[in-house]
Amino acid sequence: MKIAVFSAKRYDRDFLNAANASAGHKLRYFDDPLDLETVALAAGCEAVCIFVNDTADADVLEALAAGGTRLVALRCTGFNNVDLKAAERLGLKVVRVVTYSPYSVAEHAVALLQAINRKIHRAYNRTRDSNFALDGLMGFDLHGKTVAVVGTGKIGRVFARIMLGFGCEVIGYDKFPSPEFEALGARYAKVGEIGETADIISLHCPLTPETHYIVNAETLARAKRGALLINTSRGGLIDTEAAIEALKSGQLGGLALDVYEQEADLFFRDLSSTIVSDDVFQRLLSFPNVIVTGHQAFFTEEAITTISETTIQSVTEFADGQPLSNEIKIS
Repeated sequence: MKIAVFSAKRYDRDFLNAANASAGHKLRYFDDPLDLETVALAAGCEAVCIFVNDTADADVLEALAAGGTRLVALRCTGFNNVDLKAAERLGLKVVRVVTYSPYSVAEHAVALLQAINRKIHRAYNRTRDSNFALDGLMGFDLHGKTVAVVGTGKIGRVFARIMLGFGCEVIGYDKFPSPEFEALGARYAKVGEIGETADIISLHCPLTPETHYIVNAETLARAKRGALLINTSRGGLIDTEAAIEALKSGQLGGLALDVYEQEADLFFRDLSSTIVSDDVFQRLLSFPNVIVTGHQAFFTEEAITTISETTIQSVTEFADGQPLSNEIKIS
């Protein structure tokens, strides 16, 4: 099959080419993201392969279908950028990477937590200037602290296991409780308990209409004063303006992000020679107790290998007329 691969970086090409070596699909790579302006590049391709910040709304999907595309393959787990109803109406199949290395994201969340708590980013910059003073770098022991895990799927459970290893009390929230989460020695929180007791809140849930802005001015006001908030899931889970106000008042003790709700215009590109015009993002970076990484939590060799192999497998299943193991269906 001929596949148009959008938002293709060098590492995408390397890993997809390796995964495709035996399958023999024709991969056409484009640096540009998929949107209405670039969708014509996919003309004549039976499949498109897209990433987290590509646009697959109704207009784009209609253009894809008109150009001969029959399969949309996401090389990621989340699918909030795809209009599934429009895809079904147009007869387009949509597949995703149901799971890759949950350790990659969970371990990055822990790294962000440790960095924001122990002020690693500030210490790094100081020591490069030969400033070895410790004022302003004090953190707290993780041992004995209460960690709230919002979203207790595979990634959330790995994160919980690591936090339990630190000697934390781990409480969770999920619309669909997991016996596996409780089997770790964690427990599900009672109503209001996360806000009252959590020293650390880590987000591991998907972005859906129900979870959009799950962290907002109201929930932040109910949070324990000085709590740390970690987000390695999707930017739209947090109302950034509300988080900024909570940082300014000291209600939020620190914020560590690998995702940002307006990241599509920023992440996965080198903007070091330009002026970033996103005022909200610039305000975030002005806080000494904020760390932002550019959606790299998934970025390990193990994870990218699995993502690439799963994507190629899904395309092969479609080409061979087999059932699609990773198809997204409207429930």
